[in-house]
Amino acid sequence: MHAGGFRYKGYRFFFYSNEGHPPEPVHVHVRAGGNEAKLWLEPQVRVATSNGFDARTLRELVEVAQENHELIERTWHGYFG
Repeated sequence: MHAGGFRYKGYRFFFYSNEGHPPEPVHVHVRAGGNEAKLWLEPQVRVATSNGFDARTLRELVEVAQENHELIERTWHGYFG
């Protein structure tokens, strides 16, 4: 099950609903066209894992996550407590 999130140019930024058990640092998943990445938000936005995205796309996704850092973090804490 997916929780929270937003869309950007066909990319879906979201959380898995079971991510708080055990707790992990704040992060967001991004999916599009069968590809998926996990981005850590702290201490800075960076790629944790990627399956299928090229380096250029990952740079763009990191930029989008940086621009939406506050929204992502607020949504994360609102969902996971």
